[in-house]
Amino acid sequence: MHSSSKNFRWYGVITLFVIVAISYVDRINIAVLITDKAFLAHVGLAADDRVGQGFLATAFMLGYGVSAFVLTPFCSALFGVRRSLVFGLVLWGVVTWASPMFDSYGMLLASRVLLGVSEGPLFSLASAYIKAHFRSDENGKPNALVNMGTGLGLAVGYPLVGCLLTQFAWDTSFHVLGIMNIALGIPLVLAFVRMPAAHVDGVKPSSFGEAMARVGGIVKGALHTRHLFLITLLTSAALAYLWGSSNWLPTYLREARGFSLREMGWLASLPQYATVLAVFVGGVLIDKLGRERVPFIFMGASVGVALSVLMAINAHDPYAAACCLVAANFFWGLQSPAIPSTVQYCSRPEHTASAFGVTNGAGSLVAGFMPALMGGVIMAVSHGSGAAGASGASGLAVTSAASASGFFAGFALLIGTQVVVFACGLLLWWRDRTRGAAAVSGSQLS
Repeated sequence: MHSSSKNFRWYGVITLFVIVAISYVDRINIAVLITDKAFLAHVGLAADDRVGQGFLATAFMLGYGVSAFVLTPFCSALFGVRRSLVFGLVLWGVVTWASPMFDSYGMLLASRVLLGVSEGPLFSLASAYIKAHFRSDENGKPNALVNMGTGLGLAVGYPLVGCLLTQFAWDTSFHVLGIMNIALGIPLVLAFVRMPAAHVDGVKPSSFGEAMARVGGIVKGALHTRHLFLITLLTSAALAYLWGSSNWLPTYLREARGFSLREMGWLASLPQYATVLAVFVGGVLIDKLGRERVPFIFMGASVGVALSVLMAINAHDPYAAACCLVAANFFWGLQSPAIPSTVQYCSRPEHTASAFGVTNGAGSLVAGFMPALMGGVIMAVSHGSGAAGASGASGLAVTSAASASGFFAGFALLIGTQVVVFACGLLLWWRDRTRGAAAVSGSQLS
């Protein structure tokens, strides 16, 4: 590979980083808007209907997960990485811009599902691009850079949407984000995302039958990825933490910790900056440690996340709790680039996009229920704690304490996700170790 092409491939990685970032601003827009009474009134949601609020995020993840399963093989076989990204940006930009037109809860849910469908193949396409341009011993940094877009999108998104909400009507954020997707994302893709000429994505099928045969082969190959179930389970747990925490963080900071709307925007962004830093560190670690030690990243980081969330729940000072959540996101960020790196390591190049589609799709479907599940726990515990509440002047304090206890119980579910990540990391290490020992033994016998 010539030095010029080596340099140019990084422009594609940077483009994917930007696209991931702006897609995550779209995703968490609702998480901020559910703190606004005018928005809740527009869609017919009660302020204390935590399950309904959480299900707005769940609806997105359901569309996203199904799309990652169903659309990814077709995108890979029929359109290729570049055209699939352009089509996706057009669709999710239009859906985002048009969302304020949906004036009922059911219609808004439908728009969130459609947004999830349009964004579903994104990470699979990014993984296929990296697999095509980088060797397995050098893919840690590009995977890290793309995954840093997750943290940056959340970090920029919370204060950006919060600022738009304080300065303008709630629907302005949808219009601004919809235009940003199309105006920023599409020119970057057209300019910098190129696949190698010999790659399968660059060869368009000559007939529908050939396209279907190619799709079938890709899916079949993806299902033969080593450790597919373990990687999928680990991805589900990791994404459950991300979606549970990111969806409820703004409301947690406002209602359980008493911060203002402006403070909430900036404080909610701090854990995301920690994620960005940690994803970079995680990418460097992957390239330094070697493939056989990558599962240790999952194990060590999951312990750090669990302990940090536990300290955040038990902290009495609001700022100490916020600092603990910053630490939790840092440890989560260390896990993030290890997931696509593991998929790329365990799959064949032509099946990488679909293998990641299976793991990311199934993981998103499972993790998508986390915001609604947390919402159910928050509402149940809040109502239970407030059932014997006082009347008169102390009523407001009792209600506030009940709400806080509900959020603490909801965030405790995040600790369970990290138990699963630790167990999966341990099994991945054990299986690869056993497989390597068997290979050495076989070679000695021969």
